[in-house]
Amino acid sequence: MINSKLLPLHMENFEISNTISEKAVLVGLITPEQNEQKVQEYLDELSFLADTAGVEAVKRFTQKVDYPNPITFVGRGKLQEIKEYIIEKEINVAIFDDELSAHQIRNIEKELQVKILDRTNLILDIFAARARTASAKTQVELAQYQYMLPRLTGLWTHLERQRGGVGMRGPGEKQLETDKRIILDKISKLKHELEDIDKQMSVQRKNRGKLVRVALVGYTNVGKSTLMNQLSKSDVFAENKLFATLDTTVRKVVIGNLPFLLTDTVGFIRKLPTQLIDSFKSTLDEVREADLLLHIVDVSHGQFEEQIDVVNRTLSELDKSEKPMIMVFNKIDAFTYTPKDEDDLTPKTRENINLDELKRSWVNKMKDNCIFISAKERTNIEGLRSLLYERVKQIHITRFPYNDFLFQNYDEE
Repeated sequence: MINSKLLPLHMENFEISNTISEKAVLVGLITPEQNEQKVQEYLDELSFLADTAGVEAVKRFTQKVDYPNPITFVGRGKLQEIKEYIIEKEINVAIFDDELSAHQIRNIEKELQVKILDRTNLILDIFAARARTASAKTQVELAQYQYMLPRLTGLWTHLERQRGGVGMRGPGEKQLETDKRIILDKISKLKHELEDIDKQMSVQRKNRGKLVRVALVGYTNVGKSTLMNQLSKSDVFAENKLFATLDTTVRKVVIGNLPFLLTDTVGFIRKLPTQLIDSFKSTLDEVREADLLLHIVDVSHGQFEEQIDVVNRTLSELDKSEKPMIMVFNKIDAFTYTPKDEDDLTPKTRENINLDELKRSWVNKMKDNCIFISAKERTNIEGLRSLLYERVKQIHITRFPYNDFLFQNYDEE
């Protein structure tokens, strides 16, 4: 975790309480790149992130602009509106849906007089609170320092009194440079620690032999850990919160007479901070080295197609190679739709399509590389096990061709 002795005064509150004791307002911008509907979807997710961090989101503010204000993110009038609401309702946190610069944080905080967080800051806080192993803690700490470094100048407000004259070479600048060097040294040290962790995890992967590796991937909170528990009969922590799982969990699973390794990985999210992708390299190496991916999708979510795109883009950034993938549409027990009136001649939207129509659409697109289940209710889990068995068997036989007759005997039984 970040050493509070090093942090500027308001950055000492980097961590948010795990219990809901703070109230927040959420702020987003409607721009040519994202319309009002998209902004509301982002704010829905930001609200869920706040709840996960233990903060209650009580009000949303949006503003239509061409681009963010470089000084205060929103316009002066909107900032005043937010300030009046904060004073009236005694709000103590303002959370912005996009990443803020140090000067924006400083100017907004000066005006609102409350704690200011951006989306990246909030996600980093959640990761810090949920990291359990030494590996995850080191990776989160590295991401926190990388986030803080470019913002250090604007955050050191108390040093203004100490700065020198025209060249500003006074003791304040010396102190600032000292702290920058401390952070850079800490980043370097953490990177070396992660290199050692990478080597250890690489050795662990080699020690697993040539067993087929299957990795669960997907958006955060789609039910990966619950499915992991169903398939491996283990007890991986699962919760209806974002980023319930940070630490990679590997279990040996046997279906029929076929053993393989199943890995549960950290979930992805829109606008995932690049610092986290970089620092979680050792965790995401499990995805790179997997032989088969199970892409878990929350089919009950209104924007699950966009979540699929987010995961696919992130996977492409991690590994350019094409891996076999099975799309697992989870949470069919929670799927809902609104039937169209018979006299409504407008085209159907996602909200008007029932589950059977959705299944046919995806089966036509992906053939037998997709399946619909409910991990919570165990619906069609056996169908998934059968499909998984066939896919893993195909990979296994290429490595151990002499085992082919064993599978033939098993399949005949």
